Amino acid sequence: MALPITNGTLFMPFVLTFIGIPGLKSVRCWIGIPFCAMYIIALIGNSLVLIIIKSEPSLQEPMYIFLAMLGATDISLSTSIVPKMLGIFWFHLPEIYFDACLFQMWLIHTFQGIESGILLAMALGCYVVICYPLRHAMVFTRQLVTYIVVGVTLQPAILVIPRLLLIKCRLKIYRTKLISHTYCEHMALVKLATEDVYINKFYGILGAFIVGGLDFIFITLTYIQVFITVFHLPLKEIWILYPIICTHHLVQYLPTSPTNPQPLYLWDKDQAH
Repeated sequence: MALPITNGTLFMPFVLTFIGIPGLKSVRCWIGIPFCAMYIIALIGNSLVLIIIKSEPSLQEPMYIFLAMLGATDISLSTSIVPKMLGIFWFHLPEIYFDACLFQMWLIHTFQGIESGILLAMALGCYVVICYPLRHAMVFTRQLVTYIVVGVTLQPAILVIPRLLLIKCRLKIYRTKLISHTYCEHMALVKLATEDVYINKFYGILGAFIVGGLDFIFITLTYIQVFITVFHLPLKEIWILYPIICTHHLVQYLPTSPTNPQPLYLWDKDQAH
């Protein structure tokens, strides 16, 4: 329960309330149906990918390990968002404890960062396969893959923590406890405060750039280099590799999450050779 101060402000609200999608309160029940359907599809699809990769020894390769990690992260990210969203739409449960909101925010931003890091690792794998095919096995060893998995997991998990501390320790007075969203997001929560939020906004933008922005830049540069390499090959080899790269590039950006569309990487190592 929040402690009122003056002018309608609140001191550290104990419980927050989601508004959901503003202006669409009358159709919330129907809005939840496609989200639920996509969530179930994402769970089934990614679970099948994990089971197949786990049960097939020939798929214990770096790119398939990244694919399995991407599927597991996608399941985790969706599960962090959709159940509460459906609780708002279908069961009229819009409230969430303040600390639980911070924890959900940490989960969401962490899993988003992990997916971004995995996609960068996949892009680098594609680059090595196309540009240095004979060195792929030497470069992407199991030890390197382990380091990459640990790195892309710890980086966002650690970088998000200061956001939580800045909110918990700096922001005490809030103008309202209503969140115009269906889940806890950093800027949506910061906007509720009446105090100076410059530091919170600055670190939020900086963290987003470090985790997602740099990954996007490196992924773009990597694919540019891949296409430059392909177009410098003899014509016959271009016609062999070009459809492979284009198909990989398009499939990678197919949405696999009902709340945060993310790429699904499918790469056949036999085709690369």
